[in-house]
Amino acid sequence: MAQPDPQRQVNQLAQLGVSTDLFTVVLSMALEDVRSCTDFDAPAARGFLFWSRANRYLAEVLVPDGWGRTSRDSILRVIHPDRTHAITAISAEGGVADLKKQVRSKNPKGPAMARMVEKNGQLSFMSHDELLYGVELDQIPTWCLLYRRDSREILAELSLPVKMNGKFVDEWLTRIPISLPPMDAPGFDISLDAPGTEEAPEVVVEFLGEN
Repeated sequence: MAQPDPQRQVNQLAQLGVSTDLFTVVLSMALEDVRSCTDFDAPAARGFLFWSRANRYLAEVLVPDGWGRTSRDSILRVIHPDRTHAITAISAEGGVADLKKQVRSKNPKGPAMARMVEKNGQLSFMSHDELLYGVELDQIPTWCLLYRRDSREILAELSLPVKMNGKFVDEWLTRIPISLPPMDAPGFDISLDAPGTEEAPEVVVEFLGEN
């Protein structure tokens, strides 16, 4: 496989309305929050907090620029102003940011929450989603900001999922590596994936519609 083209990656991110600088800021702020955790926190606190704060900071940066935000079905998403796509951050394992290797969501995802009953015929009024977003929310493709801690750095990519096999998201239509700077300040060598018995909210990712 050919080596990734950095300029192509910049252009791909720009087409989606985001940038490497944006993700650097978002992930570095989430990491700073995780440093406040201690051994007295729940075992899974670091991983859960990083996931929550990464999505929070995405929203805090993008919503003022006209992006939307939703947490429906416990999927924390920001939605592009043109309603062409959404983005959610989730942890991953495997070759994050390495197109020569496979990558998948780190944690197993539970069964999809019940879907709305399909409409029989055309309704004469707009749905709640159409009023808010101009389109049914489930028809907006959702990209995943995949992240993984490796040694003393965080690896990340923005990828478009197309399939879940079992409980893991592991098939992607497009993968865009993100060239993050090293985040090796003191305290970085904390685990984002400490084991625990508590489960984070389910994150069910499905690809619907054509890109």
